[in-house]
Amino acid sequence: MNLKASVLAVLMSGFSIASIPSMAQPNSGTPAQKESAKLEAANTIVTEFSQMKEAIPRQLLDLSEGIVIIPKLINAGFVVGGKRGKGIALVRNKQGDWSDPVFVTLTGGSFGFQIGVQAVDLVLVFKSSKTLLDMSSGSFTLGGDLSVAAGPMGRSSTASTDSKLEAEVYSYSRSKGLFAGITLNGAALSVDRDANTAFYEEFENANTLFNRFDNTSREVQDLKNTLKSLK
Repeated sequence: MNLKASVLAVLMSGFSIASIPSMAQPNSGTPAQKESAKLEAANTIVTEFSQMKEAIPRQLLDLSEGIVIIPKLINAGFVVGGKRGKGIALVRNKQGDWSDPVFVTLTGGSFGFQIGVQAVDLVLVFKSSKTLLDMSSGSFTLGGDLSVAAGPMGRSSTASTDSKLEAEVYSYSRSKGLFAGITLNGAALSVDRDANTAFYEEFENANTLFNRFDNTSREVQDLKNTLKSLK
C-alpha cells in the first residue's frame, strides 16, 4: 500500500461516519428502516434544494436522465481530504418516469491543504443514464471515468464556466444551509449491496432496479413525486 493510500485509510477510519454522531445519517431501527430514513432524507434535500434561490437550472433538469442524492456526506481533511457517504440513485426513462432507487456509496480522497470535518448534502445530476445503468458491473470514478463539474445555479440560468452543459455530471452540495463547493475528482461511486438487500428484503441487481418502476412504498413514491415536480 503506498503512502497516499495509507494516509487516506487512517483518515477515513479516524473520521468515520459512526464516530461523528452529530453528522451521521439515521442509524436507529432495523436495516430496512434505516434505508427508508435515507430515502426520506433524500426527498427533503431535493425539496429544499428546489426552494433555494440558487436552485438547479430547469434546463439542466429537463436534460437529466439520472440523479444521485447523498445526505450528510462526510467531508474530512487534515492535509489529506477524505469523503464518504451513502445515498440513493435513480434514472429516468424516455417517458419521464423515475426508476426504483438503487442504494449507493461514495468514497474518495485528495491531496491538498485542507483541515476540518463537515457534513455536506450532495446531489449529482447525470445528463445520461448510461453510466448509472452500467454501474452494476462495478464502481466508476468521478473525474476519471466520466467528467464532473460544479453545476450552474439559478432556476432559469445556465451561466457558469460550463454554460454549454458539456460535462457528463454536475454536482451540487450544501453545507449549513448554503450551497458549497466540493471537489469530487477521484471519488468512486459504487452499489451498496447490503443496503439494497436490506430495503428490498433480497438482493436486487442494480440494473434490474434501474429498469423497474413499480415500488409502492411511501418513501419511494414521495421521492419520485418530488423529482417529477421539478420539471
